[in-house]
Amino acid sequence: MFFKDLNPKCDIGANCLYVKIGSFNIVIDGGMSPREVGLDALPKFSEIPPYSLDFIIATHCHLDHIGSIPVLMRQHPQARLLVTPQSRVLMPILLGNSYTVMKHQHKELGIKEYPLFELDEIEKLNEHFFEMKYGVRRTFRKNDDKIDVEFFDAGHVSGAGGVLLEYKHRKIFFTGDVLFRRQKILPAGQWPEEKIDTLVMETTRGSMERTGKKQVELEIERLILTIQYTLQRGGSVLIPTFAFGRTQEILTILHEVVKAKKIDKKVPIICSGLGLTIVDTFDEISKKYPSLLFRKSILKDLGVISLNKTKFLKPGDEPSKPTIFVISSGMMVENTPSYNIAACLLGNAKNSICFVGYCDPDTPGGHLQETPSGGNFLFSALGYSTPVRAVIERFDLSGHADREELLQAAIRLDPRAVVLTHGNGDSRNWFFDELTYNAPQISVTNPEVMVEYNI
Repeated sequence: MFFKDLNPKCDIGANCLYVKIGSFNIVIDGGMSPREVGLDALPKFSEIPPYSLDFIIATHCHLDHIGSIPVLMRQHPQARLLVTPQSRVLMPILLGNSYTVMKHQHKELGIKEYPLFELDEIEKLNEHFFEMKYGVRRTFRKNDDKIDVEFFDAGHVSGAGGVLLEYKHRKIFFTGDVLFRRQKILPAGQWPEEKIDTLVMETTRGSMERTGKKQVELEIERLILTIQYTLQRGGSVLIPTFAFGRTQEILTILHEVVKAKKIDKKVPIICSGLGLTIVDTFDEISKKYPSLLFRKSILKDLGVISLNKTKFLKPGDEPSKPTIFVISSGMMVENTPSYNIAACLLGNAKNSICFVGYCDPDTPGGHLQETPSGGNFLFSALGYSTPVRAVIERFDLSGHADREELLQAAIRLDPRAVVLTHGNGDSRNWFFDELTYNAPQISVTNPEVMVEYNI
């Protein structure tokens, strides 16, 4: 297998793997970095000869995995786009929102390259989609050559899949982002039980110690207690969330808590637009795929209010009464609803800001978590600064498998080779050291970006 990582930086960002197997040219994911802007946010597609791809395989619909696919498809209009049925529904919605954000950034920040693609290019993806149901192996042919492809449910988010490629009896498994723990709304992820020759594995949590199922339950309980205490002292709670997946998981937790009368049903719960749009889509998907345990009726039970229908709050303003905000972005990126609401709540000690997912250290959410209580925090996009007086908490409810789980799963598969991807340097180094020590029979590659490897 020829392998090249096209993410310009060794991190979680513009995820994109370029693979050649036999006569087949394949890209696994085409993401967009949340930390870069303009063309710098893209993978190095120039490394791929134009009009050469047979397949683009999307493991799931987070933008760090699909955000640049319309750009890639522009250069490879003959390629088929392999996705799960769930991802086929979700991808146009998430790319459409990305287009809208880029339009705003072009106008407000003067980023001349934005938007990187147009709405009609999102629409044209429908001509390239090839649906792959979990557990159904399909054979693709090219002249006298053939390759088998199969998706495995990866947990993580709706439609996420690990991808097994089999070529001339050699099996290569790309894990994508995986979670082996059952969530409130999704079953646990699965890997193949058969012998794998090469494992291309995510390493997101390589620098973080084990959480485990019991610890996650404790984290959920701690989140509930934080919300209760905040409301009791007359404060409001901001939970920055990713609109896709994490918002619906948090709403499900709140639904259980309100039903158990641990939080007063009269407390307003406010969500932002994209999260609510995806709720509608999840409701549609769950009718066809019952493994997605989310229903739109949760919104009615909770009395969820769209942020668009509420009074606009300026930096430093307080909500008229204690409120729970479940809004994006999860990393509190500039000019997002969570960024703006944080500017309202941060200066009051009665309030709490609760991070419930991965937050890149270089984003505003990451910077806030590193700012000491009483220290000054600058909302640069708003031209506003305030001392950090609100309670800042982080809850480990990651949608990624713990490093120990991934390590043991990799050792159980006993592949001939492991390739480490989708993680920062410390994370990849942890897996490299642990695999080398615990499974010396496995050849481990920690690839440099834009370097060709024969695996």
